[in-house]
Amino acid sequence: MRVLIVEDEPYMAQAIRDGLRLEAIAADIAGDGDTALELLDVNTYDIAVLDRDVPGPSGDEIAARIVASGSGMPILMLTAADRIDDKASGFELGADDYLTKPFDLRELVLRLRALDRRRARSRPPVREIAGVRLDPFRREVYRDGRYVALTRKQFAVLEVLVAAEGGVVSAEELLERAWDENADPFTNAVRITVSALRKRLGEPWVIATVPGVGYRIDAGSDAGGERG
Repeated sequence: MRVLIVEDEPYMAQAIRDGLRLEAIAADIAGDGDTALELLDVNTYDIAVLDRDVPGPSGDEIAARIVASGSGMPILMLTAADRIDDKASGFELGADDYLTKPFDLRELVLRLRALDRRRARSRPPVREIAGVRLDPFRREVYRDGRYVALTRKQFAVLEVLVAAEGGVVSAEELLERAWDENADPFTNAVRITVSALRKRLGEPWVIATVPGVGYRIDAGSDAGGERG
């Protein structure tokens, strides 16, 4: 999952991003409305977390732009205002959820995962393909009934591949969805992570390499070996 955090308090924004990384959630930060709109134009996000009171276009204006785009991107509002009228106005703008400051990071994570589940109603919360069972809420993975311990980044990559339901996912898309805006587009992190993930899941290899295209989950016994 990749989210956009629009928050003008640097320490809070960084704390949120660091906390989400521990939960295998990639997050980009925008400290003002103009930066947020620029990032929304060039990146694909699963959820937007908006502080209503930020410099430039406000969180409310950003929410209105997201809704008008027709992308269906869920919006979670962050604000210090806890009056019912404030919350009502946020929901009227198109917000899907509301969290009042101060808040517990664990609650934010739970709300983000709940919004992600609603966003993909057609997909079951626990996803299974080719003997791989992935539970995004418990952050557990099983291969043919065997528990597989994964690092946070390996889990994030596998989550994207499983969600593709056998479709090919390019290295660029994996970098975009499982890392954040600070990732080097020329890095070999994707290849290294996929290779390590393939080994963790064990034989027969379940992650196939499609040369020159990307990676996919494959039910066959030969899924591209160690070709990265």
